[in-house]
Order: sequence, then structure tokens, then C-alpha cells
Amino acid sequence: MPQILTRIHNEYLDATVSTLGAELQSLVTADGCSVLWDGNPEHWSGRSPLLFPIIGRAAEDHLVIDGQDFRMAQHGFARRSTFALIRQDDTSCSHLLVDNAATRAVYPFAFRLIVSHSLSGPVLRVQADVTNEDTRPMPFQLGFHPAFRWPLPGAAGDHVITLENDAAPALARLQHGLLSPARGQSPFQEGTLVLDPALFADDAMIFPEGAGDRLRYAADFGPVLDFRFENLPNIALWTKHGARFVCIEPWHGLPATTAGDPDILSRPFVKTLSSGEEAQFAWELRL
Repeated sequence: MPQILTRIHNEYLDATVSTLGAELQSLVTADGCSVLWDGNPEHWSGRSPLLFPIIGRAAEDHLVIDGQDFRMAQHGFARRSTFALIRQDDTSCSHLLVDNAATRAVYPFAFRLIVSHSLSGPVLRVQADVTNEDTRPMPFQLGFHPAFRWPLPGAAGDHVITLENDAAPALARLQHGLLSPARGQSPFQEGTLVLDPALFADDAMIFPEGAGDRLRYAADFGPVLDFRFENLPNIALWTKHGARFVCIEPWHGLPATTAGDPDILSRPFVKTLSSGEEAQFAWELRL
């Protein structure tokens, strides 16, 4: 099924969202500044994928749920699924994914996943609501993976990420796609990180704890991107060699560890909902 794009806009921002993965496709300010990565497949075709029901890889794509073996691709299936547009007005839209034969073949639960994008003044809000519609507890992880231009349009000088809490959270790295238990020295100094491609020579930088729920991405001149996160305690930063983007990724969950336990319940920061229970996750960007 071809993807369908939905446009939302106000006097400050203009955005488009696809039915494929309920993924944000563009974000442009009133003065024409486009801050979202354009998805150039030469480097990475993603723009802002949703990670569900796992974050990162499972060892050999092997996942165990309630004692049963399943195959689960990196970051789960939501980003490759077609969502239904269920609500739209000028400034907001919501997309829905429910379980189906394809999802139950890899993740044996009945669920509802609603992803909403909304504009309020100069703020974009992206919210995911997960409901367990099964009769048993439902474990999952959920994360966001938005990519922003680096350098930002019209920006000059160093690009800096600043944590509002002034922290220096410990750094975790991946080994063959799995999370190492080792923790390295933080690249943040008093909450400040000057971006440099060399920081990503060993893949993503992951901060399992302590990064807080607010950060700023900006340069000496140009756009200022202020982020706020809700129910998303883990942060990752990532880019690819030679690409012109940086992903600022708030997660509830971490990749499987190198210890190798394939059980979904062994994954760090896994969330479990009781039957009928709902959980909400969101990030906001003020421009």
C-alpha cells in the first residue's frame, strides 16, 4: 500500500506525517527553515521512525516471549507498518496501528498503538499511546528516532547539545548491535557536548540514565531546538559516517545486552502493561 502524507500547519510550523510508520517526514518553520533530515537513502532513508515493540537488536534477531521463540527485526515492526489515519485537523493528526496476523506472528499480543502529531504555537508534540488489549501482561519497549540536520540550516560554528540538568551521564556503547555492560566516561562536561563526527566512530552514544528530560540542540547562530521528553528515561545520539544529520533519540528501553538472554523481559527498561492498561510517551520540540 502506498504511503499517504498528511500535512499539519499553523503560523509557526508546517509538518507532514506518513501513514508508513506514522513517521514525521518534514518540519519547516514559517521562514522556510527545514530542520528535519530529508531521508537521503545514500546515507539513511529514515527521518523519524518509531521503535516498537523493541529498541535495537535482539541477538541473531531471536526473541523469547512467554517461553516461545520469535524472530524480531531491529527496532521492531512499527516503523515498517502501515498505520490508519484516524483523526486530522489543521494542526494535528493521529494514526493507529492495531495487531494483525503479521504482527502476531512476531509479537503475540493484541494492542493499540496511536501516534499523534500536533502543533501549538512554535511547539511540535509527538505522542505515542500504547494500550494492552490482550488478556495477559504485555511487555514492550518504545522509542523515538528523529533525525535533524547537522549542520542546521543557516547555522555557523560548533553544534552543541546541552542538557538542562547540567549532568555528565555515563556513556554506553554497542557491540555488534548489543548493549555492552561497560560504562565509559561521559562526553558531556557540565551538561555540554560539542558534536564531532569522531564521537560516533564506535556507533551510537547511549546514555542509559541521568540525561534528564530536557535538552537543547543549537549552534552559535541559526535555529535553536529545545526538546522535552515524557516517560522516556534513556537518550541516544547517532549519525552515520559522512551523513549530515544527528539523531536525538529518547527511549523507554535499551537494546538487548551482550549477556545474550533472548527473553524480552531481560531487556533493560522494558515496560509491562496489565490487560486493559495504557501508557503514554511523548517528545516536544520548540523552535
